[in-house]
This record gives sequence, C-alpha cells and structure tokens, in this order.
Amino acid sequence: MKQPLQSAFAFTSTMIMFDATGPMKESQASTSSSMESSQPCRQFEFPEILLATNNFDESLVIGNGGFGNVYKGNILNGSSVVIAAIKRLDPESTQGAVEFWAEVEMLSKLRHCHLVSLFGYCNYEKEMILIYEYMPNGTLEDHLHKLGTPLSWLQRLKICIGAARGLDYLHTGTGIESGVIHRDVKSSNILLNESGAAKISDFGLSKIGPTNQPSTYVNTLVKGTFGYFDPNYFTTGRLTRKSDVYAFGVVLLEVLCRKRAVDRSLDEEQCGLVTWAQDSVKEGKLKNIIDSDIRGQISTKCLKEFIRMVDRCLLGNPKQRPTMAEVVVSLDSILTLQEKTNNSLQTSGKTLYERMLDLLPFPSNEENSAHGDVKLSSDKKGKSPNFGDTIKADNKYSSNPSPNLKAFKFADLQRATKNFSQDFLLGDNGVMFLCWVDKFTSVPSTKGVGIAVAVKRCQGLQEYETVAGVLGSLAHPNIISLLGHSNDKPHEYLLVYEYMEKRNLDHFLFEDAPLSWGRRLIILIGVARALAYIHSSSYQVIHRNVKPSNIFLDQDFNAKLGDFGFAKFGSEIHKLDATTRVMGTIGYVDPSYVKTGHLTMKSDVYSFGVVLLVTLTGDGAWGSPNYQLNLAELAGPFLTSRSKLDKIMDPRLQKDYQLKGAFKCAALALRCVATDSKDRPSSEEVLQRLERIYALTK
Repeated sequence: MKQPLQSAFAFTSTMIMFDATGPMKESQASTSSSMESSQPCRQFEFPEILLATNNFDESLVIGNGGFGNVYKGNILNGSSVVIAAIKRLDPESTQGAVEFWAEVEMLSKLRHCHLVSLFGYCNYEKEMILIYEYMPNGTLEDHLHKLGTPLSWLQRLKICIGAARGLDYLHTGTGIESGVIHRDVKSSNILLNESGAAKISDFGLSKIGPTNQPSTYVNTLVKGTFGYFDPNYFTTGRLTRKSDVYAFGVVLLEVLCRKRAVDRSLDEEQCGLVTWAQDSVKEGKLKNIIDSDIRGQISTKCLKEFIRMVDRCLLGNPKQRPTMAEVVVSLDSILTLQEKTNNSLQTSGKTLYERMLDLLPFPSNEENSAHGDVKLSSDKKGKSPNFGDTIKADNKYSSNPSPNLKAFKFADLQRATKNFSQDFLLGDNGVMFLCWVDKFTSVPSTKGVGIAVAVKRCQGLQEYETVAGVLGSLAHPNIISLLGHSNDKPHEYLLVYEYMEKRNLDHFLFEDAPLSWGRRLIILIGVARALAYIHSSSYQVIHRNVKPSNIFLDQDFNAKLGDFGFAKFGSEIHKLDATTRVMGTIGYVDPSYVKTGHLTMKSDVYSFGVVLLVTLTGDGAWGSPNYQLNLAELAGPFLTSRSKLDKIMDPRLQKDYQLKGAFKCAALALRCVATDSKDRPSSEEVLQRLERIYALTK
C-alpha cells in the first residue's frame, strides 16, 4: 500500500520523539497508530465510505498501488472518530477478491503494536474496500529513496527492530492459533507512525500455517517482489517463515546502503542489491557500500555484527537462516552496543570515522559459516582498544543534575497535576503522578494534551541527587529515561520520567492478565541488558533495589529498569562497611551484603536471581507466609530436577512453556542466588545465557 510522501522536515521533527512512549495526538481525530485499537474488525456500510472520502474525492488520494487508490478520511472506530487510510480496489487491478479476503482474514485476527491495524472492510456490489489505521509518516521506502530524509543510524536500527518484532509476532502465532508467513516483506510495506515506529502492512499475499509446522506448500504461482524474493522459494515452491527472513535481510541491506533492492544505478549484471553487496564485501570494499550519511555513526564492532546477521539471513539454505526471534535479539544487542559506544565517545570527545575506515575487515568465511558457532552478540567485558581510554566512573556522576535534563518549575508541575491530585496518581506508592507536557517545548499542559510523563516527588535531597546524578549520565533502551527535574522550591524535589504505559512487571505477575512465557523471557533479557550496562567498567553502578516493581514496561512490553534512589557508584561501592545502613527490599536483598555490609555487582545479580524465581513461580519473594523462609530458600529444592520444577511453575502459564528452557532458567537462578557471591555469574553471563534460553523457544 502506498502512503503519502510527507516532507523530510516534518518526518525529522517527529523522529525527535522516537524514544517517547506517551500518547501523542495529531488532531482532534486521533491517528490510531498512537493507540492499540481495541475495536474488532467490522464491516462498514458503503455510505459510510462515501461520507469519509467525500464521494472518493481525488483531493483526498494519498497514494496508490497495485490494489488501487488510497484515500485519507475520518471514520468512526467504536466511539472515537479516527483518521483512516481507505484503500479501494481498482477494477483494472491485477489483484482482486482473493487478495482482498486474504487481507481481511489475516488482519481481523492480528493485533500487535508493530502491525498496521485493519479497522474494517466494505464489500458492496463490485466495491471492495479496506479501512486501515492511518500512518502519517508514510513508508520506509519513501524516506530512504524518494524524500532523502536524514535518518540517523540509531533511527534506522529502531525502525528495523520494530519491523522485526512485527514479523516475529506473525511467525510465532502469538495471540492467534496459526502462524503467518507475510510473503511480501519489503521497505514499501514497512510503514511509520507519527513517532517513527515501524509497522508491517499489506497482507494480500500472506499465508496462514500451523505454528508447529516449519513450512507449507503452495500449489499456486509463486508470488513476491523481485529483489526481495527468496531464491529457494522460487526454485522449490516451498514456502517457509525463512522466506520472510531472507526478504528482511534484503531490507536490512537497503537500510545500511540506502540503495533499492533492484538498483539500476549499479552495474548491469549486479542490479540486485544482494549480489552487489556480497561481491563488494568479498572484494574488501565493505566501507563503500555504507550510506555516506551514516558512515561516521557506526562503530566497527556494531557494523561487523550487523553484517554477520545480514549474511545469515541471506544464506541459500533456509534451515541455516536465523528465526525472526533471533534477529530481534541480535538487533537489540547491536542497538545497545551502538548506544554504549556513542555514550563513550561523547564523554571522551573523540570521533569515530577516522578510526573506522581502516578497521572494517569482513568476518572470515569460518566466522560466517552456518556450521560455525554463531552467537547472538552481547557486549563483552572490558573496552575496545579502538575507542580510547575510558573515563573513570568517579568522574561521571555528581550531585548536580545533568545539563541535558530539562529544568521544570515546581509551580508548573504542581498546576499540571492539580496539586498532585489523587486523580493523577500512578501506582500505589503515593509519590508518582501522571502529567502532560508539550511534545516540542516540554512546557506542562492540561490533561490529555501533549505527551504523558511521570512526575515523582522524591523522599528527600539524597534520593533526588542520586537519581539526577546517575540517570542523567546513563542512556540505554532498557533503563528508564529521566527527562527533567525540579528543585526551585525549598524541600520539594521532583523528577520527571518517561511514562510507562504498562506499569511494571509486578503488576502483571500478581495483578493483571498473565504474561506468556516468551514475553517473560524477553522482559528478563531486557533487565539483564540494563544490569550488564550499568555494571560495566565504564559506568560501575550498583542498583541495589532490583525487583519486579522497579522493572517498568512500555507500551510494547519492553522492560526498563528504574528507581535508582538506592544506587551506589564509583568509589562509593568500595567504601561501604558493616556500619553503613543496608538498603534494599526484603526477599531481594543479598544476604551476604546484609551480613557483611560489603556491596558488589553480585548483589544486584542475587536480586535478579530472585526476580527470575518470582517470574518462574508467580510467587512473592518472601515465599509462603507459613514458612520463615524467603523464596530463594523455599524454591531451592524444587529447582534441581525438571519434574520437581514443573510442580512449582506459575499456574497462570497453564503449562504453556518449554520445560527445557524453564529448567535452564531455574539453574541460572540457583547460581544467581548462591550464598557465596563469588559463585554467582556476572550480569554479562546472565544476559548471554538468557538469550540462548530464549532462542530455544523458537
């Protein structure tokens, strides 16, 4: 489906809000991409369509494709008026009823934040019309090849991650009985909402197949788009999920090189992007294929990991290609690696481009062999010699808020929350309040106008200074973002955070609808990434209060570690002794820390081990009130065999989990809660093992 070509300036301004998670409004008729549509797909009456499109007024056409024209119009979705993209079948189109009903069948069953939602359809006489949520920023193809929009490397990675998550959802069948093979993955079918988030669209060629079967056979003509087409599918007619993985590998190359999948500007014999890129790499010309706009932004290690993953996606044998779940984990890891590199460069004042050009050897054939041990990369301990000396942690943090943080006035935040009214209260601790600010100026606004943020009233100056000092210096996708602060009123200290729509892990483990096994693992991986990041030699931060209620979840259930009020960093870690007041939460606090007063990174690992146990069992950290034992002590005897473990797994999972993976999680949890901290794994090892466990679920 074609989308309107928005101006590059408009797109870039919205991309500034890429990490914001609060609701956004385009107009009184809101764009549905800022919310998850809870309304089922419905059949629209033809007069409704005529009214919405002003009798198919040509001035409302926002795009056209093989199916027909697409119109922009306001429609009623439930009780709300929303902007919709209305696609009308052209009688002369090569597509028809088969593609129309395939699209209706697919999207009426699917609901995911990275899939374009289908509001409904209209089938009236010869008219076949599809009504979608409106995506104001058009397609990835538009911005890469038509508008020349300045997209940073981080923005491109985030778009790829969103699209990959949408495809992973399709393949795994989460929320539906059958998995879906898209069969037409390409940049023109990746749409971008108002905040730049990616959504997969156009399901006219898709096929449904049982998730427990690796492939399906297609008796009809092989279909797809030249340049993205899986050669194995073309040769054998055998359609698998790995055909989508191949096409997504082409999209990844497209994003890196900013060249079309079929580019006539290349050599006549190499007009296919894949062939051209692979030949360039073999000739040692890797640096020449990177889009010149982003060459200076990509770290050497990040580029090598990205190319290695692309190479695996494009392997000739589908069985040797990664699953989309593996692609998501790998892209997340690459994003984290790049952001850590960026932070290091910002603090050292060094540039990357000069060091990068001569340091881009493509991985050897052995490294790229599908028979080799290709690992989902996580940042290793230590520093890369290419990035210069690391600034000591003692110099990174101070009691003064970072100058990058917005300084709010207490009176403004007080007015925006109606004097911290209970109506704006978030959670049950009585200190966090919902507030709205203008998305461009950050000036506090009235309820429902602008973007949502969370305002916390600190318990004192120490908490305020600790959080402002630490979080103001940290930037990571799995750590909650501190946006601003306020200290202009005596004895009132406020911190302004990004708003997390799904509250926290504690809420879902004990109160709300249960989380699936796969989603629990993804959340745990996110927290492990955050811990590995803050424990690294570059940051040396100990959180000291890791627990489910401090693991926040955004609208996509991405985990973000928050509440750094107890954190210790740098030389403070080593100054603690038995006379220092122990801080933490009963059931999660490290017993050796309580006993000796000595705090180490392994204290956070212990707490995370308890979080692992709580996630596995669905039980509280203090275990049963009938026993004077915490969960770590109580569950220990049940974690040593699979049959015993099965008896204490969270019943809300309804046994819908892989016992092998759960047992590996239990074994990891046992190591994390070992009495002697020396026997516990590092947070980096925890992350690597969880990524491997997650790979087992696919």
